[in-house]
Amino acid sequence: MQSSAALAAIAVVTAATVLIAFNGLRLSRTTSDFYVASRTVKPWWNASAIGGEYLSAASFLGVAGLIVVSGQDGLWFPIGYTAGYLMLLLFVAAPLRRSGAYTLPDFAQIRLGGRMPRLVTSGLVVVVGWMYIVPQLHGAALTLGTTTPLPSWVGAVSVMCIVCVTVLAGGMRSITFVQAFQYWLKLLALAVPTIFLLIHLGLMGESATAGGAAFDALPADGSEPGSSALSGGQLSLFQTISLIVALLFGTLGLPHVLVRFYTNPDGPSARRTTAIVLGLLSLFYVFPTILGVLGRTYLPDLASGGNADATVLLLPGAVVGGLAGDLLSALVIGGAFAAFLSTTSGLVVSLAGVISQDLFKGTVRGFRIATLLACLVPLLLALATRSFALAGAIGSVFAFTASTICPLLLLGIWWRGLTARGAVAGMLTGALTCGGALLAASTLQLPNVVARVCEHPAALTVPLAFAVTVAVSRWERACERSESGKAGAQARRARKVMAQLHVPEELYERRY
Repeated sequence: MQSSAALAAIAVVTAATVLIAFNGLRLSRTTSDFYVASRTVKPWWNASAIGGEYLSAASFLGVAGLIVVSGQDGLWFPIGYTAGYLMLLLFVAAPLRRSGAYTLPDFAQIRLGGRMPRLVTSGLVVVVGWMYIVPQLHGAALTLGTTTPLPSWVGAVSVMCIVCVTVLAGGMRSITFVQAFQYWLKLLALAVPTIFLLIHLGLMGESATAGGAAFDALPADGSEPGSSALSGGQLSLFQTISLIVALLFGTLGLPHVLVRFYTNPDGPSARRTTAIVLGLLSLFYVFPTILGVLGRTYLPDLASGGNADATVLLLPGAVVGGLAGDLLSALVIGGAFAAFLSTTSGLVVSLAGVISQDLFKGTVRGFRIATLLACLVPLLLALATRSFALAGAIGSVFAFTASTICPLLLLGIWWRGLTARGAVAGMLTGALTCGGALLAASTLQLPNVVARVCEHPAALTVPLAFAVTVAVSRWERACERSESGKAGAQARRARKVMAQLHVPEELYERRY
C-alpha cells in the first residue's frame, strides 16, 4: 500500500508540474521571456518561486536528518538558510536588479568590463550549479529507493527528464509558475504531517517533553545514549563559525537565487520580494525542525544506520502507521519530489542562461541546447557517485559560493575601487583554496585538526578571497595612476555603473 501511494503521489506531482509548465509555454514568446520572464514577475509570485527553488532536498529532507544525527548543530542550517536572505535584502537585491543584467556573468561584465571577469564568473556559475544539482538527484534516488520497489537510480533519471522537459517548454516564464506552486505544495506536505503527528501524540498521551528527551537520549553524533546534545555538538567552535559564514555569505552567490531578482520589474519590488521570502522561509523551517526532534525520539536507529535523511519519509509510518500513516507518507513523498524538481529547475534555467549566452549567442535555440547540456552532466555525476548527507553536501556548495561569487557581488556593488584583475584574482583564490580543501577532506586521510578545517573551510577561505580581491584591485589602481588617461576613464566608468546600481531607476534615466 505504501509504495502504491508513493508512486501515485509522485505521478500527481509530475502531472501537475508538466501541466503548469506547458501552460507557461503559451506566454513564453520572446528571448526575454525565456531568460527573465520579461522582468514582469510580481513580488508575491516571485517570492513563492524563490521559496520553491531554494527549499531543496537539503531543506526538505536534510535538515531533519541532521537534527537526528547531530542535535543542536543541525539547527544552524535552517537558521543560516533563512538569515542569508537578510543579507540579500540589505546588500544585493535592489542593486542587482538595477544592473540590467540577465545573469551573473552579465553583471560581472557590466560592472568590470572586459572578457576575463565574465569567463571566470561563467565557469564558477556552472560549477556551482552542477555541485548543487547532484545532491537533488541523490535525494530523489534516496526517496524512490526508500519508499518504492523501484531502483534508486530511477529517481535521479526521472527528475532530470521532467526538469529538462519543463525548462525546454518555456524557460523562466514557465518555471516561475511551476516553482510558485511547488513552494506551497512543499509547505503543505510538511505542515499537515507535522500537525497530525503532534495531535496524534497528544491524543495518545505522549509526554509533552518527549522532544526534549530526545536531545538528552542521544549524543551529538547519534552513536549511543548517555550525553546531552544540548551540552555540545559535533562541530568545534571554528567549524561552527565556518558554517555560519558559509550559510550567510553563500546565499549571496547562488546563481539560481540571484537570477530571480532580474525578473522583478524594478529595485523596490526586488526588496519587497526578499522581505516576503524571509517570511516564507521562516514559516517553512518550523516543520522540518519539529520532525527532526521527533525523529530523534521515534527513529533513533537512523542516525547510526547512515540513513538519517529518510527521517521525514519514514516518520509518519513509524508514529501513526496504518492507512493514515501511508497517506501522510505519500503526501511527504510528493512534497519531496516537488523539492527536487523545483530546485533543479531553477538551477538548470540559470545554467542554461549562462551557457547559451557564452556559447550560443543567447538565442532561444541556444537556450534549449544549453538546457540539454545543463541536465546531462550533473545526471552523469549523480549516477556515478554515492549520496552524502544532503544538508552537509549543500553546506559545501554554500562554502564554495561564499568564497568565489560573493566577493565579486558585494565588492562590485559597494566598492568603487574593485577592478577586473582584483575580481578575477579573488574568485580564483577562493575557488582553489575552498575547492581544494573540500576535495582533500572527501578524498584524503588527514590529521584530525586539518580534516576539521578542510571540512568547513569558509572561515579561512572567505576572508582570504576578499583580501586578495582588495589587495590586487588596489595594486592595479596604483599602477593605473601612472597612466592618468586610463585611470580617469576607469574611474568615470566605475562612477556611472555605481550610479546605475544605487540610484532609483527613474532618477538614473533622467541623469544618464
